[in-house]
Amino acid sequence: MSNPAIGEPKSDPSPSLWELVLAFNQIALASFGGGLSAWSREIVVVEKKWMQEEEFLSATTMCRILPGANQVNMAVFVGTKFRGIPGALAAVLGLSAIPVLVVLGLGAAYFKFHHVPSLQKILHGAAAAAVALTITMAVKTGRKCLHGPAPILLFLATFVMNGIFRWPLLVALAIVGPLSLAWAWPRKKKS
Repeated sequence: MSNPAIGEPKSDPSPSLWELVLAFNQIALASFGGGLSAWSREIVVVEKKWMQEEEFLSATTMCRILPGANQVNMAVFVGTKFRGIPGALAAVLGLSAIPVLVVLGLGAAYFKFHHVPSLQKILHGAAAAAVALTITMAVKTGRKCLHGPAPILLFLATFVMNGIFRWPLLVALAIVGPLSLAWAWPRKKKS
């Protein structure tokens, strides 16, 4: 296979392994205190344009239902989509390597200084920022996919069951999942 001439687009527009590492590292480091889903969407959909909004939302849903950490699942999904198993490993490495080192350092500092009141205020501020990022993502994605009364009602039912009544997510999904499938299932058009 020959290299493309200067000025011609690459024949393979998918990201390299190194691009996957850097993108998921950027997601991990930008989302200090939470908000990984919001940053994943921002990088993967908006900045890199590796996925469309609908595909990202479907992948996010699938990653949340599967066992394991949601964003590790997303890294595996995106990495596998573009570069197979090596891509999945690269994305997970990017998502976790530097943050693990940061957390080890912060953990050591926390155990040394956990009694300092200003540290508690900093942690509360970081938690508030994470909540704001999550709400921002919900609003942005909701505008794209909550069109019509059925999706809005399904969203509200899930929110009420899980967010207000604090039912386990699997219980809420067991109730809302079949209703969602019934609503979205393709139907034959009457002639």
